[in-house]
Amino acid sequence: MTAPSPLETAANADAPAELTDGYHLVVDALKMNDVDTIYGVVGIPITDLARLAQAQGIRYVGFRHESNAGHAAAAAGYLTKKAGICLTVSAPGFLNGLVALANATTNCFPMVQISGSSERHLVDLKQGDYEEMDQLAAAQPFCKAAYRISRVEDIGRGIARALRTAVSGRPGGVYLDIPAAVLGSIMDAEEGAKTLSRLVDPAPRQLPAPESVDRAIELLAGAQRPLIVLGKGAAYAQADAQIREFVESTGIPYVPMSMAKGLLPDDHPQSAATARSLALKKADVVMLVGARLNWLLNHGEAPQWNPDAKFVQIDIEAKEMDSNQPIAAPLVGDIESVVEALIERSKPGQIAAPAAWREELGARSAQNVAKMAERLKADPHPMQFMGALKAVRDVIRERPEVYLVNEGANALDIARNVIDMHVPRHRLDSGTWGVMGIGMGYAIAAAVESGQPVVAVEGDSAFGFSGMEIETICRYKLPVVTVIMNNGGVYRGDDVNLYDDAPSPTTLMSAARHDVMFEAFGGKGYRATTPAEVTAALTEALASGGPALIDCVIDPSAGTESGHIAHLNPKGITVGNITPAKK
Repeated sequence: MTAPSPLETAANADAPAELTDGYHLVVDALKMNDVDTIYGVVGIPITDLARLAQAQGIRYVGFRHESNAGHAAAAAGYLTKKAGICLTVSAPGFLNGLVALANATTNCFPMVQISGSSERHLVDLKQGDYEEMDQLAAAQPFCKAAYRISRVEDIGRGIARALRTAVSGRPGGVYLDIPAAVLGSIMDAEEGAKTLSRLVDPAPRQLPAPESVDRAIELLAGAQRPLIVLGKGAAYAQADAQIREFVESTGIPYVPMSMAKGLLPDDHPQSAATARSLALKKADVVMLVGARLNWLLNHGEAPQWNPDAKFVQIDIEAKEMDSNQPIAAPLVGDIESVVEALIERSKPGQIAAPAAWREELGARSAQNVAKMAERLKADPHPMQFMGALKAVRDVIRERPEVYLVNEGANALDIARNVIDMHVPRHRLDSGTWGVMGIGMGYAIAAAVESGQPVVAVEGDSAFGFSGMEIETICRYKLPVVTVIMNNGGVYRGDDVNLYDDAPSPTTLMSAARHDVMFEAFGGKGYRATTPAEVTAALTEALASGGPALIDCVIDPSAGTESGHIAHLNPKGITVGNITPAKK
């Protein structure tokens, strides 16, 4: 090759350097780390960021509200074990997304919320900039970590750090603040490319200490009534084969939490889900796998639990141990590594559930299944929750690829008991906080990330939190079928205000036609008043492969206040003690 002449060298020196800006560096950093989807709501200052991401091959899914976009990003993180990305505008949009970010952190779902923000020098002096807010300070109490990028040359580092933080250790939500001035900053493209980096092993395996494994084995080996509780962390771990091998090789009965349903099929002979109360009350050694002794498990307290029970707990976060009950055998590490160690270090037959215990739980399960079958045979009119949900169950039982999203009070509680699951990570619901409003966001993420059909079973009240996203479902032509349990109320629809003409606090519009609303956006709407009509509508909707909504007309008197957690309501005044208002 001939060396350039002095004239050519001089000409090259005078040529303008290729430039880049913050927008391009954000997109380049995300692509370098295999981010292929962004969920968000555009506006100042991030509209062009979304446009550029789309132009560069990243799928952008635009929502109608930031909370729903955030819930979608969180669900994507749960399903893929990669941080879901939510993009929002500043101040109000940031705050809307923060609800989902906090919920993701509570549920241990990896998610990064990227928000544009006002200029720091204006915010710090409170000079009244457009949507002025110290977003970093606001986010910090509600997420795993919060970072701000203040220089364009730090964009690559900030993106990489946020993604690693979200997925490493106990997963959670991360906030990443990028002021508008940083997005618009310009720098040399070659130098900018040098600031980007690809993460190496962002969520490394964490092996348990051998002595802790041996301690757990000894405790389980001596148990007369051992029990395994599978939480959604066990499903998230994607250690399906290892968990199944341990469960089946030991014969220990197991109880799945709602989002762990399907990790092993619900009709597995060792499942004690239908004898849950007896299992918890009598188990003497309990192994928690990705489950926490929080309110969903009555904090491990009597009378729901055996007061003498000893706990083995698998969790990647050491400080989770002893949070409610003393943990006799803490196993700190990632679930796959811990379960593999339990299998490898235990001798064949060393851990074995006594036959008498398995038979006792099996007998109770058979009794409860028979009782449920009798209840499901009933076909009263108007339609009840049981009848509608049995129809849903029977249809999706023949379609194991279908993802089920579920929220509400009675719609959630009854569906959890009626609709069995057979495939891991195919049930998404309100989770640890019991949050309403996750439905459409989770359903959209499940459809986008998997490409498979989704059935979202919604209480009519819960649907209202994210219902406008049916337009998003129709706009993107997603295979989501929304099934609304419409009893015309919050909990139930027959409450009456005895004191004036206003609706009662729990009353919704009994004549609401969600199916007609759905058709306004171009989707297929159905109205069902019997289980047979639910079956026909859902079968047709799933076969179509497109957006659909089924408005199930439920008896307004069906349901109980707060579903299965009415005991959490404080004991207060009754309606009879309220003085009528003067008209």
